[in-house]
Amino acid sequence: MDTAELARLLTPDGLRLLDSLPGYTVGGGSAQVSALRKAGHPPELVAAVLTQSRLREKAAAKFGPFAHRLLYTPAGLEQATRLRVAAVHAGRYRDAGLTRVADLGCGLGTDALALAALGISVTGVERDEVTAALASYNLAAFEGTEVVLGDAETTDLTGFDGVYLDPARRTSGTSNTSRITRPDDYSPSLEFAFSLAERLPTGVKLGPGLDRGLIPATAEAQWVSVDGQLVEMGLWFGALARDEVRRSALVLSADGAAELSAPADSPDAEVRELGSHLYEPDGALIRARLLGELAERLGAGMLSPGIAYLTGDELVPTPFATAFRVLEVLPASEAALKKELKKRDIGTLEIKKRGTDVDPAALRRRLALKGSMSATVVLTRLEGAHRALLVERIPTTP
Repeated sequence: MDTAELARLLTPDGLRLLDSLPGYTVGGGSAQVSALRKAGHPPELVAAVLTQSRLREKAAAKFGPFAHRLLYTPAGLEQATRLRVAAVHAGRYRDAGLTRVADLGCGLGTDALALAALGISVTGVERDEVTAALASYNLAAFEGTEVVLGDAETTDLTGFDGVYLDPARRTSGTSNTSRITRPDDYSPSLEFAFSLAERLPTGVKLGPGLDRGLIPATAEAQWVSVDGQLVEMGLWFGALARDEVRRSALVLSADGAAELSAPADSPDAEVRELGSHLYEPDGALIRARLLGELAERLGAGMLSPGIAYLTGDELVPTPFATAFRVLEVLPASEAALKKELKKRDIGTLEIKKRGTDVDPAALRRRLALKGSMSATVVLTRLEGAHRALLVERIPTTP
């Protein structure tokens, strides 16, 4: 999106037209273009509102019904925090008693929106003109909230009692951006963010795969998953960090929120022989290195050294792992596995793997199964050898 497209969109006619559109449907774009052009709308405005319509539909996965109240850029939506996670972040600032927060590099303003909803005064700082304008629109309903065009690293923080940063991890622009892999290239930089944390309560949102060696010893590091998808790591400093917590895993699902925390990485549990149940820990637990804590809760052990599967004889329901009932240990060789699955009339196969160099999609094609039954196979190492475990997924109980 450029400034000309933004100017066309942010008019009473443009916003009314956008809000009047039915939900975007794949394959229906051409018909909508034709209908809007026939109704006399300028082609540039039609392009702008249909782009927003598509982005709003995509945003529903992050923001639910609220998605259709906001405006987006493709790059901004890619990095925007899910509304449910942003609400958790905002709760930290409220619980710490902070009242005026600077959101440095605010993007589309979704984190600022969650803070403002709790009555916290927020100033968003954004260096991209188009993104800043959209953030201003998104936050317009909240008094005491503003967005200023500027550079995060040169912003005067006098009068603020807390800071939030979501450093840009994509190249600059509003669309067709690429992911930045070197933390040194983030904007604002990690060095700047960590220096702020020495003098103000600070929260920093980062990718979940950040090198753990970069985590300051003074930070609480929290990994967050939503509906089984690992989405971020947050670093929290000062009053925003909890006493005696340096590692935590937060699991959000339709059933609610669950958290496991500890003062440090937990040592892995001891390896034990395969039990009647297999547990696949949530990615947040794995990244937080809290498998030992989880294993203790489950009365389980590691299936194999260095592999994030747990096993035990008793089924213990947990929000921190997916449980499977172990049915049989099958040979791992492709030919033998194909023979065994064919014998069981398996035609639909879910393949999970850890500790083995296998492409599940390619293996599934080569197996060419045609049976009427479905099954799940876990490819992993067991007692030092590659094995295929035939398992049955155990539904979670409400």
